[in-house]
This record gives sequence, structure tokens and C-alpha cells, in this order.
Amino acid sequence: MPVSKHDPHNARELAAVLLLGVRIDRRKNRGKSVKQLEKRVDRIREKAQERENNRGK
Repeated sequence: MPVSKHDPHNARELAAVLLLGVRIDRRKNRGKSVKQLEKRVDRIREKAQERENNRGK
């Protein structure tokens, strides 16, 4: 179930994306690579969008 009608993420996915965003910001400030964490966020977003697209069919 989406958090809002404008967002395909459920509560767990939204919390995971927010947590990863905080981790990405911390790593960027330390000058470390964030590519792997950004890929994980992209996968979560793609999965949520695909689920919502399939629900509409």
C-alpha cells in the first residue's frame, strides 16, 4: 500500500530510501564512494514503480 496517492513507495521502502539518503550524505561528506548505495536506492524505486504500474493494469 503506497504511503500517498502521489508516491509508489510503501512505508518500508520509504524508510529504507530515507536511511540510505542519510548514509549517502555522510559518505559524501567524508569523501567516500556512494555509487553502490545510490544503485540500491534506484533498485528500490524501480521495484516500487513497477509494482504500482502492474497494479493499474
